[in-house]
Amino acid sequence: MAEPVRVRRLSDLEGQQLLRITRRGTGSPIRLRRAMVVLASAGGNTVPAIARLVQADEDTIRQVIHRFNEMGMASLDPQWAGGRPRLISSDEEQFIVETANIRPEKLGRPFTRWSIRKLADHLRVHSARRVRVGRERLRQILHRHRITFQRIKTWKESTDADRDAKLARIEHVSSQFPQRVFALDEFGPLVIRPLAGAGWAPAGRPRRLPANYRKLHGVRQFHGCYSLGDDQLWGVVRRRKSAANTLAALTSIRAARPDGAPIYVILDNLSAHKGLKIRRRAVRNKVELCFTPTYASWANPIEAQFGPLRTFVITGSNHPNHPALTRRLQAYLRWRNANARHPDVLAAQRRERARIRSERQRRWDQPATRAA
Repeated sequence: MAEPVRVRRLSDLEGQQLLRITRRGTGSPIRLRRAMVVLASAGGNTVPAIARLVQADEDTIRQVIHRFNEMGMASLDPQWAGGRPRLISSDEEQFIVETANIRPEKLGRPFTRWSIRKLADHLRVHSARRVRVGRERLRQILHRHRITFQRIKTWKESTDADRDAKLARIEHVSSQFPQRVFALDEFGPLVIRPLAGAGWAPAGRPRRLPANYRKLHGVRQFHGCYSLGDDQLWGVVRRRKSAANTLAALTSIRAARPDGAPIYVILDNLSAHKGLKIRRRAVRNKVELCFTPTYASWANPIEAQFGPLRTFVITGSNHPNHPALTRRLQAYLRWRNANARHPDVLAAQRRERARIRSERQRRWDQPATRAA
C-alpha cells in the first residue's frame, strides 16, 4: 500500500508564516486556502479530512501538498501563464533569487543590504555566474518570488532541544493511532466590536458595518478540542486561559473515548497546559500529552481548524454581546460536525470517481480500436 500523501516537515519559519496567514485570514483567498491545506497536513490530517475542511477535491489537495514539498512557500501563490517567451532561463532566475536572499557582506560586497542597481551590477560583474538583467526585469523577478523591500524584524526560532523528537512523536501518533488522537488549543481573544470581512454583494455596494472600536464587553477565549480520526471539533468559551479549563477539556476528551484505552492529546507549551495537576490527571486517565516544540504551535492539528472558524463566524460580524457570539460559534460547530463526511462515504466516492474515469478512458479508446 502506498504511503499517505503528507507535507514534509516544516521549518520554524514556514510554520510561523503559515500560522500567521491562517489566523489573520487576510489577503488572497487562494493563498489562505492553500496555507490551510499545508498547515492541516503538517498537523497530521489526512487528505480526505483536509478536503472536507476547505471544501475541495482530494486530487487538488494532493497537488497542493506535492507542490509545497517541491517549491516551499512560493507554491501558495497562483501562477498565471502567458506572455512572450522567457529570455532568462529558470536556472538563472533561481540564481538571482538565491543571490537576493544572501546578505551582501557574505559575498564580499561592502553593503548591509541590496538595492536594485547594486544587485544588478553584482550579477553582471562580480558574481561567480554572470547574469545580465535590467533593473526593471530584476524588480519583476523579485516581485514574482515575493521578495520585497521591507524592514528587518526579529524572529523566534524554536530553541527546544527536543524539537525533532517532539515532532516525530506527533507524526507517529497521528499516522498510527488517528482514532485516538485529539488536539487542544485556545482561540482568541474574542472581542465584541464590528470586524471587517469579505462576502458576496452587488458590484459597488459592499456590506457596511458601523465603525466602533470600543471593547465594552471584555474579551473571551474559545477552548477548542479536535478529534483527528472522527474529524469533529467542539469547545466552549471561557473568560480566560487557566489550568482548571485545561482539566475540564481533558475530562471532555477522555469522555469521548470511555473505553479506558490510551489516548493522545496534542497541545502547545502554554503554562496552563503543563501544571502538576494536569500531568497527574493525564497519567491517572491514560492520557499522553504530546507537546509541540517551543515556538512551533503550527504542529498542532487544530490550528488549521481555526481558519474557517474565523472566516465564517468572526470576520464580517457585529455581534451585540458575548452570549450572542457564543451561540453563533456553537451553531457553526454543529453545522460543521453534521456535514463531516464519514470515511466509508469518502471511499465510496473515490471508487465512483475511479469508475467514471475508467469509463471515459474506455470510450476514448474505442474509435482508435475500430480504426486499427
